[in-house]
Amino acid sequence: MATPTKPQRSPDEIEDIILRKILLVSLSEPPTPSPQIVYLEQTAAELLSECRPFLISSDITERVLIDRLSASPPPQPTFRYLLSCYSRCLDELKKISSMRDPAVRSRIDKSVRNLRKLILSYLRIHVGNPDLFSPGLPAQPAADLLALIFSEVSGPVDGFSGDSLVGNLTAPPGFLEEFFKDADEDSLEPVMLGLYEKLKQSVERTSALGNFQQPLRALRLLVGYPNCAKALVNHPRWIPNDKIMFMGDGRVFEICSIMGAFLHVSAIPDKLFTSNPDVGQQCFSESSSRRPADLLSSFTTIKTVVNILYDGLGDVFLTLLKNVEIREKVLEYVAEAIKRNHARSGIQVDSRSCASSGMFVNLSAIMLKLCEPFLDGSQTKREKIDPSYILYNNRFDIRQLTAVNASSEQISAWIESANNENTEDTASLDNRRMESEEASSSGSSNADAPLLSQGKTLIKKDKYSFICECFFMTARVLNLGLIKALSDFKQIAKALANMEDDLEALRGMRGQGASPQIEQDIQRLEKEIEMVSQERLCIEAQILRDGDFLQRALSFYRLVIVWAVDQVGGCKMPLPSSCPREFAFIPEHFFDDAMDLLILTSRIPRALEAFALDDFLNFIIMFMASPSYIKNPYLRAKMVEVLNCWIPHRSGFSATASLFEGHQLSLDYLVKNLLKLYVDIGFSSSNTQFFDRFNIRHNIAELLEYLWEVPSHKNALRQIAKEEEKGVYLNFLNFLINDSIYLLDESLNKILELKQIEAEMANTAEWERRPVQEREERTRTFHSSENIARYEMKLANEDVGMLSFTAEQIPAPFLLPEMVDRVASMLNYFLFQLAGPQRKSLTVKDPEKYEFRPKQLLKQIAEIYVHIARGDKEGVFAEAISKDGRSYNEQLFATAVNILWKIGADARVIEEFIQLGAKAKAAASQAMDTEAALGEIPDEFLDPIQYTLMKDPVILPSSKVSVDRAVIQRHLLSDNTDPFNRSHLTQDMLIPNTELKLRIEEFLRTHKVQSSSIGVDDMVE
Repeated sequence: MATPTKPQRSPDEIEDIILRKILLVSLSEPPTPSPQIVYLEQTAAELLSECRPFLISSDITERVLIDRLSASPPPQPTFRYLLSCYSRCLDELKKISSMRDPAVRSRIDKSVRNLRKLILSYLRIHVGNPDLFSPGLPAQPAADLLALIFSEVSGPVDGFSGDSLVGNLTAPPGFLEEFFKDADEDSLEPVMLGLYEKLKQSVERTSALGNFQQPLRALRLLVGYPNCAKALVNHPRWIPNDKIMFMGDGRVFEICSIMGAFLHVSAIPDKLFTSNPDVGQQCFSESSSRRPADLLSSFTTIKTVVNILYDGLGDVFLTLLKNVEIREKVLEYVAEAIKRNHARSGIQVDSRSCASSGMFVNLSAIMLKLCEPFLDGSQTKREKIDPSYILYNNRFDIRQLTAVNASSEQISAWIESANNENTEDTASLDNRRMESEEASSSGSSNADAPLLSQGKTLIKKDKYSFICECFFMTARVLNLGLIKALSDFKQIAKALANMEDDLEALRGMRGQGASPQIEQDIQRLEKEIEMVSQERLCIEAQILRDGDFLQRALSFYRLVIVWAVDQVGGCKMPLPSSCPREFAFIPEHFFDDAMDLLILTSRIPRALEAFALDDFLNFIIMFMASPSYIKNPYLRAKMVEVLNCWIPHRSGFSATASLFEGHQLSLDYLVKNLLKLYVDIGFSSSNTQFFDRFNIRHNIAELLEYLWEVPSHKNALRQIAKEEEKGVYLNFLNFLINDSIYLLDESLNKILELKQIEAEMANTAEWERRPVQEREERTRTFHSSENIARYEMKLANEDVGMLSFTAEQIPAPFLLPEMVDRVASMLNYFLFQLAGPQRKSLTVKDPEKYEFRPKQLLKQIAEIYVHIARGDKEGVFAEAISKDGRSYNEQLFATAVNILWKIGADARVIEEFIQLGAKAKAAASQAMDTEAALGEIPDEFLDPIQYTLMKDPVILPSSKVSVDRAVIQRHLLSDNTDPFNRSHLTQDMLIPNTELKLRIEEFLRTHKVQSSSIGVDDMVE
């Protein structure tokens, strides 16, 4: 008996079976209800009324799907149902491929593919409008979609805290690409609105040790789809306009923008919003007691994760920028971040008004990555950096920043004239004299400021190249980010050192009957030190330990200075007499930031290895002594600090020696420019910068001492001293003497103050009878004075050492008429302090603690006397020593000699010192005889400043007062003004008073006084 054959199904029936299987629906009421299969009663009724068979076909799939999605209550959440339908489509397509009948296979394949597109379309609708289906029921399709993305991008280790964001949903193969890539802009926009909001929430308040990597990979995935990238920059939270009470625009920008949430991820603590996990607490708690290996491990971990962050964010921005349609909005985002956070450049930053330091450090790293293609600094790429961007760009205002050599009024006036055809011609305006605060070493007038030359023609452009935009934005971001963070680091380190000193002082009071308040202060300080230490180490971990980050920043600033040098015609000396306009308008912080970064990296071991520094050296030598190009003397002083860091024994690697010993520009100009800057700082210092000048000139002096060991530089210094005996070198010596007197005097006074407090503390009975508060106050004063004494004595020692060095090598300038009296009185004063009656009062418990070495100082003072005396062929030095009525007496020299023998000074120096003392004694005796012979001197012959008989009277052109030439020349070494009315005055303006000089000479003849006895020249004879 034959087996009955299975009835052959029609193509319509096959299609119906497969579509029902995918959609889990039925058009006929099943005898046994299934929880998964939904009976579509409404669709069945419609087919019946249309006289159609109860078969699902391609043309009614949308009606069927809508009916299924409208089921109430739904058997499963809408998103998951549609996702499962998509998966079943994939499964069925695999099976369809094995159908034998080509016609049926083609028809069914097409029908399933159309259904798959329909499912995707309704998935987008559902994600964008969660309440459209099953209203009133909780639904978070955006969260489900994000979970699918997280599962797609998940890695083996996501976050050190184990907080993986992967849920129980897995995306079917190809689902995400088809969902995003094939969607049109209108259907995708509502989807991305909620999705980006959820993505932002997933990374908020996450630190560098949290799971930021999954959200970041998700963001990278999304922006890889052009429509999603476009949706991101069109999102209301791309550049938010929210207003939050008590918060400034900068902070609101960070916490409300989508990218702000990612940029906030950092190892650097945010004082306003705490991130989790706490990096400082987790990695650096009780750091002082932790093993170095543990700290190194923490540093390595943080460096690793923040570089993952930099790479991810850099890829996101780069992907967005490559899309020409949205590039403008990406640049607008960066510009808006700069504009809203301009206050971050201030010394004190309000954390409620400005974005966090972490955000801007991250943005700094991103901008540097974007700059990498043109950091090689090739000429063709540099030419795309248009200086007119400073004047004309409409993204953010650079013009209001302090320029290196132009005021904001000058910039505005030039722009106005360039834009108005009826104003004065451009060349006329460009020849206006620039305002300058310089006073040159030769004493030139402040009114004689340099001209602003026209330079290149600056044309306003409607659009600037990406290289140009990226260059200027990066410079601003670095100023607000990396450079500001490094400044904060220095301030934190300084504050930490002060707190530790205070803590040591408070602990020292415990044994002195300290009050309960002291114990509370100790506990408070210990907690503060712990918190501040953690913050310092976090910044160190993210920035200072990342050599690649620092080198990229250095490469950028190398481009900045090479580009700036291009604006003045390239690397050549001397510079043009007038500063080109395109250089004068450059923001000052461009160069200031470069110097700050060089100083910091020069002090980090191996940070500069294999990094070419020649371009930086060229820039420094060209501009360090050029106030007509860079007005700010303290910016130029930073250049010397950079050079100081490069002295080979400090830099730690010998490669820097070639910068000083084999660099032609250095050999030709470095010494002279150092001397000019040393003098310029003296003329430029204001009261508020009084103590800064000591550090600056100290750095210059140290560098000069090093250069003296280089034969070429030694010859250059000798040549300058010979050729400019009345110019820059004399000014240099004058300021060196001024500093030495002030510092040694102040430090010795502090020593006396410390000795007094030491004596008070040593008297235990009397000390303990004092009120606790008084003892605490005196102890704080003691520690404060210790720090000041140590600082001032250190500088005083070095300045005296420099005087000894210069007196030995080049003594002639010390013997000039305008210098010799000042030098003699200085040395006499030092000798009086160190060998006079009060020397024993300078004895303290631990002098070395304050770098107070009286024996060494006395030896150096004696050597300076002897060095100058060796060069004195006319006997003027001994005469000047004897004329000092304040400190000189012959017994002082005798006492000093006895001390020098006792402390083992060089015997030859002592012998020559004795001879000089004898000459001074003889000169004093002769001066007394001369004074007796002259009798009463007419007032008109006396110098009105020193009240001594004038030798070479000159008339001051403004006040018309006659003074002695040597006296006024000495005054002009420190102050370029008439001492009687403060009008400008230079040596070449002095008018010889020939008539008065002849009368003085006649007076001397009448009294039969030999000219040599008072120093009048041979004309008297």
